[in-house]
Amino acid sequence: MTSDQIRKTFLDFFATRWHRVVRSSSLVPANDPTLLFSNAGMNQFKDVFLGREKRDYTRACSSQKCVRAGGKHNDLEQVGRTARHHTFFEMLGNFSFGDYFKKDAIAWAWELITQGYQIPREKLYVTIFEGAGSIPRDSEAYDHWLAVGVPANRIFELGMKENFWQMGETGPCGPCSEIHYDMGPAASDQGHSDCQFPCDCGRYVELWNLVFMQFNRDEQGNMTPLPRPSIDTGAGLERLAAVLQGKLSNFDTDLFRLLIEEAAELANVEYGANHETDVSLRIIADHSRAATFLISDSVLPSNEGRGYVLRRIIRRALYHGRTLGLKEPFLYKMSGQVVDMMKSHYPELVQTAQHVAKAIKLEEEQFNRSLTYGLQRLEDGVMAQFMNAPGVVPPGPGLFWTFNMIREQRVPFTYPGVEAFKLYDTYGVPLDIIIEFCRDLGVNFDQAGFDRAMTEQRERARASWKGAEKKVASSAYQKVAENHFIIFDGYTQTESTYCFVTALLVNGERTEQVVDGSEAEVILDRTPFYAEAGGQIGDTGRLYNETGEEVAQVTDTQRPVTGLIVHKITALQPLEVGMMLTAKVDAERRDAIRRNHTATHLLHAALRTTLGTHVKQAGSLVAPDRLRFDFTHYAPLEEQDRLDIEDLVNRHILANEEMHTDEMDLDVAVNSGAMALFGEKYSAKVRVVSVADGSFSKELCGGTHVRRTGDIGLFKLISESSVAAGTRRIEAVTGTAVIDDLRKASETLARLGETLRAKPGDLLPAAEKLAQEEKKLRKELEAQQLKRAAASAGDLIEKAREVKGVRVLAERVEPVDRAAMRQMVDNLRAKLGSGVIVLGSATDGNVALIAAVSKELTGKLDAGKIVKAAAAIVDGSGGGRKDLAEAGGKNPAKLAESLAAVPGIVEAMLKL
Repeated sequence: MTSDQIRKTFLDFFATRWHRVVRSSSLVPANDPTLLFSNAGMNQFKDVFLGREKRDYTRACSSQKCVRAGGKHNDLEQVGRTARHHTFFEMLGNFSFGDYFKKDAIAWAWELITQGYQIPREKLYVTIFEGAGSIPRDSEAYDHWLAVGVPANRIFELGMKENFWQMGETGPCGPCSEIHYDMGPAASDQGHSDCQFPCDCGRYVELWNLVFMQFNRDEQGNMTPLPRPSIDTGAGLERLAAVLQGKLSNFDTDLFRLLIEEAAELANVEYGANHETDVSLRIIADHSRAATFLISDSVLPSNEGRGYVLRRIIRRALYHGRTLGLKEPFLYKMSGQVVDMMKSHYPELVQTAQHVAKAIKLEEEQFNRSLTYGLQRLEDGVMAQFMNAPGVVPPGPGLFWTFNMIREQRVPFTYPGVEAFKLYDTYGVPLDIIIEFCRDLGVNFDQAGFDRAMTEQRERARASWKGAEKKVASSAYQKVAENHFIIFDGYTQTESTYCFVTALLVNGERTEQVVDGSEAEVILDRTPFYAEAGGQIGDTGRLYNETGEEVAQVTDTQRPVTGLIVHKITALQPLEVGMMLTAKVDAERRDAIRRNHTATHLLHAALRTTLGTHVKQAGSLVAPDRLRFDFTHYAPLEEQDRLDIEDLVNRHILANEEMHTDEMDLDVAVNSGAMALFGEKYSAKVRVVSVADGSFSKELCGGTHVRRTGDIGLFKLISESSVAAGTRRIEAVTGTAVIDDLRKASETLARLGETLRAKPGDLLPAAEKLAQEEKKLRKELEAQQLKRAAASAGDLIEKAREVKGVRVLAERVEPVDRAAMRQMVDNLRAKLGSGVIVLGSATDGNVALIAAVSKELTGKLDAGKIVKAAAAIVDGSGGGRKDLAEAGGKNPAKLAESLAAVPGIVEAMLKL
């Protein structure tokens, strides 16, 4: 069976057993700061299992995209070196939300494995939970396995580590059962020829895990039965493919083999001919899948969070490409093969293919530059450590430090592991290169320090990925959400009467009363206030009592957990649970937000129409005064593109098209062409917002919108800029804010007219005339500087001194620009003939240095190294060619010292 057939067989099997086939959620978990990436099939159903979310089905199945490359589940270092570790993989799963339980889950799993996939029963083993402490042995599962025909001698009982599952330290948990497959002695990593199950040598592979969610663990560790036990299962597609295709390694299946062969062809090597080469090819194949899917889900390489993990994945693949001789960008080509292989089940990959390839290529090019810079940092760092090491004998006055001095002095010193880790982590310098460099110089390498830095970084990353920067909602919010149903009236009105206060919170803790003047949070049983979500900020407004008195100002509205709307207030009178209030949204502010939100939809559609369908939303802000829209694109917008986008949006505004909102099933909505936005979590029923017939704009959206596009008034693009590699940002205004912007522009033009003494129609010619005059004056100044430079050349030549037979001139000159300094150097070289020239100038707190070496001396002297050594004295750096180089510095007070050191620098280089 092909992998596509395996996946389809699984989903079809459970669909015929009344399971809703649910499409894979994004690799970026929606509204779950505890997860770095989706790493299991149950992630998108987490709130359903916890009772926070209700859906219109109680059975589901899916093939979920997963990544395990950071945080608790981190398989990155094992990938490529074992048969079954991957960064990206697919998890097949079937789920019951308080519907069927162990009997059906076990019967269906066994039926599908043995009949649907026709895996021989004699190759299979089953495990159950043996019991621990107050948790009994899972005899129920044992009996069900016997009932479906599993022999008793093939059912094994294991402990908490292997066969007990929990969502977290508290919450739903329960025993689990696993189905294992005997791959045979050839699969043993330890060469076992006759080991017995459950040996963990690699021979026996877990195919399927059935989790029986039946307990709830409290903070004291006590377990109570769940009122509606549930099922959560997972079967790895890659492992099933290996078994059903008769392969010992997942990498030999159709999910990887084409990718491996393409990488081998690019590198001109043969897969299977060399172990280390094979490891590199497998890593490239695996990482190309992960990079393609992550970028398609709008993750981009960066130095933090998810983007950092993606960057590590890409750079690890690139490093292994280098070991195969691939020095030019290649991984972006592999992404095209991934799309071709996976597009039948993930058609969205086709839409993002161009975007993915460009993002990977940009990262490849940046990595090559970073690695070159990182190696230079390594050289500088080792030299700095050597110069400060105890026992090092300094060279003579003005002599230039060299790596030969390190070798010759043989002073034992250690290159710190923490410095090496910076190069490894920030610049991508491979550890083995750092170690080899130190070994060549006879320098000790602090491996323990490197390992500590690596561990500390992982701990910091894990803390961040677990939500250190975004707190998980307190248990008080959870309990309120579980016990109260809230009606949102805000789509049709901005005022609701007869709103009962169902809960009050102060500093995250529930209370029965709130005194006037205090800040608190109010939960009402119904509200017109929109809680911040999908980029749209929360509403503000006021709360009134039954007599019409204002009792609180609502300063913000948030949704800390699914289904809960929290009003952040400043109390003007005492409030208590049970009060009946009238809730009024600031209608004028809401209208401004609605204009900007609908304009955001129009902008999104205009971008895709103008630039291409690779454009995807990558974040947004919808506020009353402006809108901000981040999107995937690789180049600044041309002026004509900006105008076209602005015109297209305004065309639809002037058409005064009606806005339509429909509720429908998620799958129906997506299949109808509605855009699903990155980072959003959608329920089974979704709102679809369309402009007119939806042919121009149709999106899944829970926000508030205008009734007709004409309500927006006008749309004006204010700015367009880059926010990250491959991500652009547009800021725009609508309605009266456009008028305000035009007034400011008009005022600016009026002031320019006064300054230039020109009428509005003559401003451009007046400004051009002024620019031409400035350009003319600048050229005259440059000519004067060049003339003075030529005149002073004769005087300076007399100051040259001889160093070991080489004439050296190092002098300070009056402040001139770089062009004049270069001209001065050329004049001096013509007069000096053979020799070295270094000129320095200081102005406005900065130092400029330029060095030149005559062509016949470049075999012994290097202008780049000379100017770099001189610049170090003035707190600067620089470099260039062997015959001409420039540098800058920040300490003019040491310019004289810097120039005085030049003869010594030259003398030291001549001794080498």
